[in-house]
Amino acid sequence: MQLHELTASTGNTKARRIGRGGKRGKTSGKGHKGQKSRAGHKIRPAERDIIKRVPKRRGHGKNRARTVNSARQHARGVNLRELEAVFASGDRVGPKELVAKGVISRRAGKVPRVKILGVGTLTKKLTVVECELSAVAKEAVEKAGGTVL
Repeated sequence: MQLHELTASTGNTKARRIGRGGKRGKTSGKGHKGQKSRAGHKIRPAERDIIKRVPKRRGHGKNRARTVNSARQHARGVNLRELEAVFASGDRVGPKELVAKGVISRRAGKVPRVKILGVGTLTKKLTVVECELSAVAKEAVEKAGGTVL
């Protein structure tokens, strides 16, 4: 077989160009008048249509930068059962201690805010420092003989 003997198994197919006379008359499948029936049309949807379509943009005004504080640090949740597994009785529990024990990790090189949640049971006497606590967690810590500072 020589190079000049090669042939394509399928021919090249081009998109049908409509609206230029010929068999497809009148509106040529384009509907009727207006911007959408013109060649090369592009309609930018209104802002409200974009907001409706993209859920993450809902609830933010026109200028998202003014309405959303993206720099706000959310507290990292830690459950009572994790404290029970890692800490011994009489230990101090704080964000730095949690990072040191490997329960939580740093965020952007900083120790994150911590909120202790009430999932699990606590039997050890712990001193909780610099942490937010849920009502259930606070009750559990105090019930086990610990203190919240």
